[in-house]
Amino acid sequence: MRFDVVPRLASLQCDGNNGLVAYFSMEIAVSPAIPTYSGGLGVLAGDTLRAAADMGLPLVAVTLAHHLGYFRQHLDAKGIQTGESQPWSPESILAGEAPVVTITIDDRPVAIRAWRYDLEGVTGHTIPIYFLDTDLEENDPRDRGLTDHLYGGDGDYRLRQEAVLGMGGVRILAALDYKPLVYHMNEGHAALLTVALLEKQLRGGALETATEQDLEAVRQLCVFTTHTPVPAGHDRFSAEQSGRILGNERTTFLERVGAFHDKLLNMTYLALRFSRYVNGVAMQHGIVSREMFPEYSIEAITNGVHAATWTSPAMQIAFDNHLPRWRQDNLALRYAINIPETEIEEAHRESKQTLISAVKERSGVELKPEVFTVGFARRAATYKRGDLLFFDPERVVKCAKEFGGLQIIYSGKAHPADEPGKAMIRRVIELASKLESDLLKIVYLENYEWTLGALLTGGVDLWLNTPKRPYEASGTSGMKAALNGVPSLSILDGWWIEGWIEGVTGWAIADHDEDAGEAQSLYDHLEQVILPLYYQQPDQWRRVMRSTIALNGSYFNTQRMLEQYVQNSYFPEQSVQSPAPALEPILADK
Repeated sequence: MRFDVVPRLASLQCDGNNGLVAYFSMEIAVSPAIPTYSGGLGVLAGDTLRAAADMGLPLVAVTLAHHLGYFRQHLDAKGIQTGESQPWSPESILAGEAPVVTITIDDRPVAIRAWRYDLEGVTGHTIPIYFLDTDLEENDPRDRGLTDHLYGGDGDYRLRQEAVLGMGGVRILAALDYKPLVYHMNEGHAALLTVALLEKQLRGGALETATEQDLEAVRQLCVFTTHTPVPAGHDRFSAEQSGRILGNERTTFLERVGAFHDKLLNMTYLALRFSRYVNGVAMQHGIVSREMFPEYSIEAITNGVHAATWTSPAMQIAFDNHLPRWRQDNLALRYAINIPETEIEEAHRESKQTLISAVKERSGVELKPEVFTVGFARRAATYKRGDLLFFDPERVVKCAKEFGGLQIIYSGKAHPADEPGKAMIRRVIELASKLESDLLKIVYLENYEWTLGALLTGGVDLWLNTPKRPYEASGTSGMKAALNGVPSLSILDGWWIEGWIEGVTGWAIADHDEDAGEAQSLYDHLEQVILPLYYQQPDQWRRVMRSTIALNGSYFNTQRMLEQYVQNSYFPEQSVQSPAPALEPILADK
């Protein structure tokens, strides 16, 4: 470790089970066999915990069991998306814990148990992850399914789930004899843990008796990471829902302390009110978040990815040969600049062949290893503009003809309720069928998930990212590609503002107010710079691959990210102490 924070952190660890930091996330990508994640948020949570295990940090994590997973995506020939559940059995993979705790939802008791998964790091240290479960015989049938669906159901279902995660999670940890010094809310889904902590602080007293000192005691325990740069992305619930599900006492209290915004219970405002440290997930996202919530101090800690998880097997061998401690110290990847370029090229060629074989197996489409291959894979939301590449389809055709071939691989799920996102998938697949030729191959692979994502970021030649600014909070898929020597062509948003060095780590699509201007910049980069470089200057292309690893792979990883959390967020004496607006006036009438 490059900082002295880890020894200091370890010195604060409690005996036995007691973890220093309790990490709460609605979804955590622990293993491909446990489908309790939908995309970036869950994968980031899993990568964070993998890095914590590697670094020996004393953390404990809490999430929900999601018995039916997210969903398995199916696409027909026209691109129409359908989905089916991904049932899994916690008892077949996880260890059951004895304690059962109870919270009140809809004015009835809901029992909660936990399943434990021990995540082991490269040093042998383990991070316990607890999957909360309400599928218990003593529960009302309506409550047994609260831990079935990730992001399923209606607003009532979501609020009940968030009560299980936040309030149930605090009680489970207490029942297991954990005494965390920090509660880290990974997005606002877990914000109700603040209410549970306050109730614990009051030792059974009514919420209305809480003093400013009680609120501050809770606040000193909590830190919050916000991931959403648009207001509509923050969970909000009506006063009626809150009163019915959480109870009138809690709802009245939440209104009094300012957790309601525009007459709605806003989980982001609740987390902001009760956190001593708040951060966005990239420099630009921090700026956007401060504009959205100007009354709060919001810092930025840029996301990362777990290097060993997202580096392809062939590239791992190259790193092992030249940088034997890169798994323990990701900064060692900086010295990839000394790895012979031909070895990096050979490792990538092997990864590309593995991807090509997977594409044929999954779709029947046969790609060629010598042809330049572009990857675009992420959640199919309209702001990510998966169809921007086809703004002028003839330009894509021209690129393929002029340079002797072009291959484009797409993948991504639209949320089951996101009709515009589904329409975008159909549009891409329809265009692909019209444009495809011997020189231009376009394939959309269904059911984007962990394994497929790793194949893509390890095997394509260029990673394409085209979100509408400023809606990309961070993005991490390009970071995974960078670990594999794959440069990006991206809009300057999210992490790419920090990772972009033109012609060295990739290329930036010029900012324009209209899609047409950004599409023009995209095509110009392909026609005038990227494809000529790949096909006509292979030595220079290899240099770009190597510098991408050394400059971006060595920085945009969860080891560096966690070091910043430890240094800036988890230690109160080093945290930015943002004032909690209006708490004193709110409580002055007591």
